[in-house]
Amino acid sequence: MLTSLKGINKRAQSHKQHRFGGLFRLLNIENLRWAYGQLNKRSATGVDRVSYFEYGQNLEENLEDLVKRLKNKSYKAKLIRRCYIPKSATKLRPLGIPALEDKLLQYASAKILESIYEADFIQESYGYRPNRGARDAVKLTKEIAMFNNCNYVVEADIKGFFDNIDHNWLLRMLSQRIEDKALLELIRKWLKAGILEDGQVIHPESGTPQGGVISPVLANVYLHYALDLWFEKRIRTKCIGTSRIIRYADDFVCLFQAESEASTFYSQLGMRLKKFNLEVAPEKTKKLIFSRYKTRKENQSFEFLGFEFHWETSRKGNRYVRARTSTKNLCSGIKRFAEWIQSNRDKKIRPLMENVRRKFMGHYNYYGLMGNNRRLSHFWFKCLRILFKWLNRRSQKRSYNWKGFKELIEYFGIPKPEVTEKKIVNSFRL
Repeated sequence: MLTSLKGINKRAQSHKQHRFGGLFRLLNIENLRWAYGQLNKRSATGVDRVSYFEYGQNLEENLEDLVKRLKNKSYKAKLIRRCYIPKSATKLRPLGIPALEDKLLQYASAKILESIYEADFIQESYGYRPNRGARDAVKLTKEIAMFNNCNYVVEADIKGFFDNIDHNWLLRMLSQRIEDKALLELIRKWLKAGILEDGQVIHPESGTPQGGVISPVLANVYLHYALDLWFEKRIRTKCIGTSRIIRYADDFVCLFQAESEASTFYSQLGMRLKKFNLEVAPEKTKKLIFSRYKTRKENQSFEFLGFEFHWETSRKGNRYVRARTSTKNLCSGIKRFAEWIQSNRDKKIRPLMENVRRKFMGHYNYYGLMGNNRRLSHFWFKCLRILFKWLNRRSQKRSYNWKGFKELIEYFGIPKPEVTEKKIVNSFRL
């Protein structure tokens, strides 16, 4: 499978107009066996309630039967089980969990699509791509704002993006690079698969379920054609000054040097997205002044991927961009920690503290940017006080005083606030 994917990627890079055929035959026993080994072993089960380990007990027989159904066109996508996870303190995010066989086929198909479109995606697209992450997008945003003479920012939010992807447009976009009708039909089956929620089946007319293995690459393809290429070929080519877009999945910001060019993009964005059945949230879409040449009162801040960006002046009088944890994300992170420790305080102390350590490290690994020390410390201080409170409520008798609690923290290596970002090299200019 890996050898095939490398060949596809090499062809996609060297022939930008090539349309790929014969992709469906890559969904054979050998490649699906490889894909099975890459799946998350502990992921939630779909409507069939078949786990990773249960399917693997008769793996060869199951794969042979699956490939047979693919070849004779009798394969049918199973219903998608819908569940909800917290999105913020007040909102829930809907997830669609496919059955295991659908996960298996979707993973293999997603890798095929990825090998093609990695040659086409713009460099500033960071969502759900190999060796790229949200932190990279945040760092690039800081660097462009600091070193590329950007004075204006357009921040935007696409309302219900994953629920409003137009199936017909998506299949048309995929056909620009894929000539294999069998693979396109397989993707269409996943898009049209019914969603099971509270005993009722919903047949979607649009959208792709968040949680589906293939959904991230399909979302990237959709916004690549609907947004990225339009910005690069229509907006940026007409700009005299600097203009850049940084996108992570459906979250994106655009930075401009000239106000007129930022205003033009801002006025056209809604019409462009409407063509593809998408809509911006008016209350979260705005044009902002963000310039090193403006005063603190004139400048505005913006949010992107859980960070607030604003201009600061160092002690030496130099201007720089500070990215710190957004107030909303900081408060929701502390609240989630409080809810978690409250419901898990009865666990044995060793596994409990090991989980606490992982939660702190996860927070630092994402939010540990230079200049964010104060909010890292705030998170650390508040969460430790919450931990102290609930550890002392494990029984009627108080378990720890502050001295004993400090020794417990040191014994289990609960990390103090840590900056995990590497220092920006000023010679790196975009």
